[in-house]
Amino acid sequence: MTESEADLLALMRELDDPEWLEWPQNYDRGESAVRFGALVAGLEVDFAARCAATTEQENQDSSEYGRVTVPGDATVCGTRIVMCVSKFGSLALVCAENPGAFLGTQEAQAEGELDGADLARVNRALVELGYVVVAEELLESDYDGPSRLHPHVQRPTWWNRFFGYF
Repeated sequence: MTESEADLLALMRELDDPEWLEWPQNYDRGESAVRFGALVAGLEVDFAARCAATTEQENQDSSEYGRVTVPGDATVCGTRIVMCVSKFGSLALVCAENPGAFLGTQEAQAEGELDGADLARVNRALVELGYVVVAEELLESDYDGPSRLHPHVQRPTWWNRFFGYF
């Protein structure tokens, strides 16, 4: 199910609690680990390749739970696919190569760096596990919520709020 940009912004505003910057109040590490593990395992089957994964142990002081990477040699276009998963509301981001390498998956597809079928497999895997996929373009929009983000952030974005460091 694809949610509208307005619905996704409403969800992010709902999840934005200034009292809980790094993780939500009722955060369950065990549940997050099980779901993330299922994501990695499912992608490894779907792409017939070992997928690299990092979790919150490697991402200290961040609202990002972890990342999983489908290697480029397992994709149609030869470009790796990276999924970032937030500790908040199961928000997830899909990007070609790395966050910020393209202005979103549409640009990556237009440049021949991301295959539509590969993107559909990744999105399906995320949605089936209850993740909410948010476009990189939306996450890069100006943050206008109530939380005080780290002073080193020059131009706060929703990415900083739900995937950044504190």
